[in-house]
Amino acid sequence: MNRTVLLTGFEPFDGEPVNPSWEVARSLDGWQLLPGLRVRAVCLPTAFASAPAALRAALDAHHPPLVIALGQATGRAEVAIERVAVNLIDARIADNAGARPQDEPVRADAPAAYFSTLPIKAMVAGLRAAGHPAGLSLSAGAFVCNQVFFELQHALAGCGCRSGFIHLPALPEQVARRALANTPSMALQAQVEAIRLALSLAWAPPAAVAGVEGAPVA
Repeated sequence: MNRTVLLTGFEPFDGEPVNPSWEVARSLDGWQLLPGLRVRAVCLPTAFASAPAALRAALDAHHPPLVIALGQATGRAEVAIERVAVNLIDARIADNAGARPQDEPVRADAPAAYFSTLPIKAMVAGLRAAGHPAGLSLSAGAFVCNQVFFELQHALAGCGCRSGFIHLPALPEQVARRALANTPSMALQAQVEAIRLALSLAWAPPAAVAGVEGAPVA
């Protein structure tokens, strides 16, 4: 029986022609993580009103045992594995539908926060050991990325499915296009290879990551 690992990315936003999260996700669409276990990439709208429904449709369609959502974080220099999703929407800019909600909960009937259920420290350690710049992040922001992360953890709470969120740096062409001096970036292929490894590390059985899960990670 074939199973599906769900990997989501976002459509471009804020006037950008591309979004590294979707470029990476679609580059890995169909990749066989293990025999009978393939990656399915889904593009989510960068819009508060429609992103949760699109996420839910993907979860219902594939019933994945592992989900990683990707997002863009311009200004970050590394693959940032998010630790916590907060129950807050506070948009600095408008989404792709023109909405800019502020000081609102993601879900009024939900907890204040959810933690990732990925083996986050093991993933960071494994990525760094392979030469990929990676780190833990304690803030997924308060835009659609955090909303999707929160909705994902809420939908899968208690089911035993591993799930979480990873922020990616901007692509070099995005930085050049906006003439963002001193803004870090990472080439697409480097991001693809980092997420390919992150998926493998996320899927590894608990015994395989137990030795590094408690390792100190700055």
